[in-house]
Amino acid sequence: MKICVVGGGLSGLVSALELAGTHEVDLFERKPVPGGCLGSYRIGDYWIEEYYHHCFAGDTALLDLFDALQVADRMVWLRGSTGYYVDGNIHPLTTPLEILRYPHLTLMEKARLGLLTLRSRRLDASALDGITAKDFILENLGSGVYSSFFEPLLNSKFGDRAGEVSAAWLISRIAIRSDRGAGGERLGYLKGGFRHFVARIEEEAARRGATILSGTPVEEIRREGGGWTVNGQAYDAVISTLPPQVTADLAGLDIAKIPYQGAACMTLALDRDVTDRIYWLNMKDRAPYGAVVSHTNFAPLEWYGEHIVYLASYFTGMLPEGLEQSMLADFCRRFSVDEGEVHWHRLAVDPYAGPVYTTGLRNRLPDYEEHGLFLAGMFSPPNYPERSMNGSVVAGQEAAKRVLARYPDA
Repeated sequence: MKICVVGGGLSGLVSALELAGTHEVDLFERKPVPGGCLGSYRIGDYWIEEYYHHCFAGDTALLDLFDALQVADRMVWLRGSTGYYVDGNIHPLTTPLEILRYPHLTLMEKARLGLLTLRSRRLDASALDGITAKDFILENLGSGVYSSFFEPLLNSKFGDRAGEVSAAWLISRIAIRSDRGAGGERLGYLKGGFRHFVARIEEEAARRGATILSGTPVEEIRREGGGWTVNGQAYDAVISTLPPQVTADLAGLDIAKIPYQGAACMTLALDRDVTDRIYWLNMKDRAPYGAVVSHTNFAPLEWYGEHIVYLASYFTGMLPEGLEQSMLADFCRRFSVDEGEVHWHRLAVDPYAGPVYTTGLRNRLPDYEEHGLFLAGMFSPPNYPERSMNGSVVAGQEAAKRVLARYPDA
């Protein structure tokens, strides 16, 4: 059977890997190098992801795939420290003492927040799909915690749609980030970067016979008799990992839209640390980015020889005009950095960086098969109510299983 996989992000690569060897597989990827949001820059003698990434101890499908592809020896478990930038000051929030010293929450508010963190893993997140995160926080933690802690986070991540985001997303987010000790969150990373993981999927899929067509955007998907054509080529089955609305436009089908947002992530390099050894610094002060992620306050500096920093910004619709310049200028002003100190900077932009987890989304997720097409990606059930590399691996594997089940004799 001849199968087309549309999109070379993690779900698409995993689907191609699962199907190659037993079927003829072509994977179409519009970018020069596969990887999607797991793509990387080559800077001198090292790789660094275009968008910051790490994984978690509970990511069993991802960790199993690391083993299968023989990259598990690169896995290191590191500690991620956190903080909040408020009124021009950096407030570390990693250790219990630092949290107690944080001046923008009362002792009672801190206690309530701590109890919610402890409870988060026992709560059924999906049961909170119909409740907004704002209402949940106000009811359970009070207006002070909402305005001083959660409101800036929701606004920076979801912008104008922050008020629509469900409590299911919020609780899932808190639960997945609750694996922490006195030194911070326990997070996983691959020595040398996740580029090595993506490259191994490509290599193994190609070894099994898959053809990866990089730099080849899909212009049209059409039903032809009992099969499909993609860019005029005939296939028995198609797996699309593009956002459902994009697939719908390409194929001329009625597939429900999923709300998405874009991401603009600037990566830059410096000679010095500017976030007081904090890995993840959330911005409460208004800025053209919602977080400053100092990668080399997480991964060892000696891997790179320079301090790597991400500036994370999200948008809906069109990219704000002049965003790259305003992000860099604001960062340099706010953290007392001369632009001449910036060794290099890159801006990665993806208008479909991830779903917006609005209330009621759980019941609007597309099936793995719609109108004879197979769908998998960040919109699939394993990525609800929070997307992750692990969820994308599971979605890609599940789509491949559905293809094989649908065509058992092919």
